This record gives sequence, C-alpha cells and structure tokens, in this order.
Amino acid sequence: MPETTLIIGGSRSGKSGHALSLGEDAAGRHNLFIATCQAGDPEMKDRIERHQKERGDQWQTVEEPVNIAGVLEQLGPDSDIVLIDCLTLWTSNLMMHHDVDEQILNEMDRLVGIIHQPPCPVILVSNEVGLGIVPENPLARRFRDLAGWCNQKIAGACNRVIWTVAGIPVTIKPSSGAPC
Repeated sequence: MPETTLIIGGSRSGKSGHALSLGEDAAGRHNLFIATCQAGDPEMKDRIERHQKERGDQWQTVEEPVNIAGVLEQLGPDSDIVLIDCLTLWTSNLMMHHDVDEQILNEMDRLVGIIHQPPCPVILVSNEVGLGIVPENPLARRFRDLAGWCNQKIAGACNRVIWTVAGIPVTIKPSSGAPC
C-alpha cells in the first residue's frame, strides 16, 4: 500500500519545504499538488505565486479550498504522488462553509477514509496550533479545536508523521519503510 505522511509544525518551521523535498524525491511524471489557500488579498496572492514558482513545472497544481477529498479521489489514481498543503487552511475554509462542527468532522473523516487506502503516496502538511495559550474568543477556540482534531485524525491514519522544528524534521511516527 502507498505510504502516507503527515508533516506538522509551527508557522515557518520548514514543514512545506520539507514536504516538497520529500515529494520531489519520490516524484514521477504525474505529480499532484492540492493547494487549499485562497488569494484573499494582494500579499496572499504574491505568496501563492512565489510558492508556485518554487514548485516548478513538475507539479500539477489544483487549487481546492474545501473538497480536497474529492480531488484526491478523482485525480489520485492517475498520480504518482499527491502533496496537500495545508490542512490548517482547509479547516478554516471548512469553517466558512459549514456552521456545524459535525459537518466539518465528517469531511475530515472522509479524507481519513481515503488516507487509510490511498490511491498513491500522499504527503499532507498541517500547522500545530495547540501549543499556545487558550484563545480568548469562541471562534479562535473553535478553530484551535477543529485543527487539533483534524491533526489527530490524519496523524492516526498516516504511516508516518514528521514534526518540523526550526527547519529540522523529526520523525515522530515510524514509517512502514516504503519510499515516499
């Protein structure tokens, strides 16, 4: 079965760069990058363009803020590897589309179901947001909780979990040994 890897860490910890490096090492001819970010302002638009240039031409990019499970189901079987960046923004996007946490958790469970039997190797990137203080407002606490539940669900389904700290990747859940 293809390997699944979650790369998790704080902001600017090096997780996306490490994910891209792992993806390029395992890449074939059909490499899919699922981007969950949306260009809501000029700074974010510039950031997205910079990341696209970093990836180069070897990745087909699909921008999908909400239905990443659907894209993985549809395009994963024809891909040599899929990189999804990032689950934290995806969680935020789901919050904008669904008022009820159960709907969001169902979407997360749908992705977990695919990760259990992936169509190809999959690398997922997420932020760890639960290391700080308890947020003072209900929306921020809801986001922190949903992001934490997402990370737990995905980490439980993946073969390997890598924590990045200050640009240093540390494997915290062993791999099956298969290349990814």
